[in-house]
Amino acid sequence: MDSSAFKEKYIPYHQKMFRVAYRLVEDVCDAEDLVQEAYIKMWNKRDELALVDNAESYCVTILKNLCLDFLRSKARHPSQSSEGLQLADQLETVSDIEHKEEINYIENIMKQLPEQQQQVIRLRHFDDCSSEEIEEIMGLTSVNVRVLLSRARKKIKELFYSQYGHEEYRY
Repeated sequence: MDSSAFKEKYIPYHQKMFRVAYRLVEDVCDAEDLVQEAYIKMWNKRDELALVDNAESYCVTILKNLCLDFLRSKARHPSQSSEGLQLADQLETVSDIEHKEEINYIENIMKQLPEQQQQVIRLRHFDDCSSEEIEEIMGLTSVNVRVLLSRARKKIKELFYSQYGHEEYRY
């Protein structure tokens, strides 16, 4: 992989990587250093990157491992930081952070849906109502409920996957 292909494929994840690193180490300078170290590590493995299916996940995994190593190192050397042990105990996992970001993004997507689709999705997936209950609450037929759910889910998937760069997703 040459430098232009590397930049095109991996640099777009820089902001996300920084946010993840910052949430884990809670220090701007350390987060920047760890992101830089992750890019160096990926660049050194650039010949193997063609085998990577999900570039974003790969970036975050390398970064997460570097952050955890960094925190363990700080915990072993408390003279460098008295907060190292406390911070390691209070860590949210990277997957939790990503999950929260995805939920926020989906909530923003839902605000873009027509009102009826928003209501049907909320009733079905947030309030755990059955299709029959939704029919009664909204005064719709079962066909209308299914169509609204289908259209809402499709639109959410389209917008979600376009944001998170999953070109292989088929609508």
